[in-house]
Amino acid sequence: MGRIRIGVSGWNYDSWRGSFYPDDLPQREELEYAGERFDTLEVNATFYRLASPQRCRRWRDAVPADAVLAVKGSRFITHNKKLADAGSALANFLASGILALDTKLGPILWQLPAQLHFDATRVEGFLSTLPHDTDSAAALARGHDERVEEAAYGSGDNHRLRHVLEIRHDSYLCDELVTIARRHGVALAFSHAQDWPYIEEVTAGFVYVRLHGPQALYASPYDDEQLRSWADRLHRWQRAEQPADARTITDRAPPQRRERDVYVYFDNDVSGYAPRNAARLRELVAETSGGGPHS
Repeated sequence: MGRIRIGVSGWNYDSWRGSFYPDDLPQREELEYAGERFDTLEVNATFYRLASPQRCRRWRDAVPADAVLAVKGSRFITHNKKLADAGSALANFLASGILALDTKLGPILWQLPAQLHFDATRVEGFLSTLPHDTDSAAALARGHDERVEEAAYGSGDNHRLRHVLEIRHDSYLCDELVTIARRHGVALAFSHAQDWPYIEEVTAGFVYVRLHGPQALYASPYDDEQLRSWADRLHRWQRAEQPADARTITDRAPPQRRERDVYVYFDNDVSGYAPRNAARLRELVAETSGGGPHS
């Protein structure tokens, strides 16, 4: 059956020290500590600047063998270029080091700015350029420019790449977006926050959930009742079902699958809510499945 992976978005937060990390834990060991407790983590640093092969190899080696690191796509592509004419920037992003994560490279998240309106041509053009395996990604990466001083193209063992689009403007709530996302096998993030639209439209063979806090953005915890509800929804998506009250854009059935992988990331990082909520949700998923989060 598809695997449910639950983790946190980022790991380097001062407010986690003493509430999640031991006070005496060296900062360089935080990723290893978080990786021992969650089977997936979302890498935020790649959103703000190009990575490096050395840094990505450190991330890769710090987490267990079966861990998955989801990577946030460059904001230069999503916020500066606004998805348009992004060929060189995409090559630079892919060459910068993320392919050195090898088999630990999970989905790539493309987070759109809240003020960016839907433009079908722009979205179609960008999604059509995304590589869906590491061989294709390496081929694109070889087109990088001088801004990448040291490139990495991975180990050469080809494997699947998954992409996720996180929308934050109401204009994206349209049938045309769903058609485009499904055509390119790109998931629409189920991005839970009060500040932008929340949808549960399945457009790919997997589901990607981001939990930013039920009230204040990044700064509110999910209570046990809410987490139990999330556990039920995760199991339904894992079984390739939809909750009866799913908030969808269209009435189309999701792409047919026998099962789905589900990735979940808590981004309510203030006061250490994220790791506590993630740990509790893992427990609830295990309780309601009769096994671990991946069963």
